[in-house]
Amino acid sequence: MSVITDTVPAAPAGTSTAVPAASVTRNQLLVLDEIQRTAARVDPEQVAALASEIKDAERIFVTGAGRSGLVLKMAAMRLMHLGLTVHVVGETTAPAIRAGDVLLAASGSGTTSSVVKAAQTAAAQGARVAVYTTNPGSPLAEAASAVVVIPGVQKTDHGSAASRQYSGSLFEQVLFTTTEAVFQSLWEEDAAAAEDLWLRHANLE
Repeated sequence: MSVITDTVPAAPAGTSTAVPAASVTRNQLLVLDEIQRTAARVDPEQVAALASEIKDAERIFVTGAGRSGLVLKMAAMRLMHLGLTVHVVGETTAPAIRAGDVLLAASGSGTTSSVVKAAQTAAAQGARVAVYTTNPGSPLAEAASAVVVIPGVQKTDHGSAASRQYSGSLFEQVLFTTTEAVFQSLWEEDAAAAEDLWLRHANLE
């Protein structure tokens, strides 16, 4: 039985149920403020080390579960635009990982079983592992050669004072901005024109 229908009476016919614009504005500012404060606490040296792993790799593989995985898929697209060879773990066209490759992984807790297993397998094959996590003492971080700690709350930290947002949103948001910073930094070094990158964009949409 729905909690909402049990606790909130139905609005009379013809009554507006629109979300107040002031609420949207307030919460947009909340999200932006939390992102800014948390991103400022990410160690740029850690991010630079991770970017170097990507730059030096023969091929890049990305893996993550849920929303973190979606963020890394977006990052994979940007790295492809730079002309790098990128594969998404789990896709049917992803080949075997090997020495010289890097696995780029993300898990807020650092304990997501599929992501940890992928990292351990990659390391066993001689590949490098670079990760984003909130937990530097996690099994995922232990398997990595480069770790970026994003000090956002984990998705199970309900009611945490560190964030008023729901279920790991802050980690995923800062993960996105950090991957974009990595892309921008690699692009600056590459010095290719935006038009050259655009030639690699999908044309079978």
